[in-house]
Amino acid sequence: MSRLLAVTLTVAASAALAVGAALGLVALLDTTPDQPNTPLITYQNAAQER
Repeated sequence: MSRLLAVTLTVAASAALAVGAALGLVALLDTTPDQPNTPLITYQNAAQER
């Protein structure tokens, strides 16, 4: 295998790997985390006490 062909295949494989990793990271960052809809602080209201 000629050296130029080996370099070309290596560059193509590394570029494909970089694109796949970038798309994977974007997919991970795009997902929304499961967050509970419960408030951390609740205030007592005069209308609620009655």
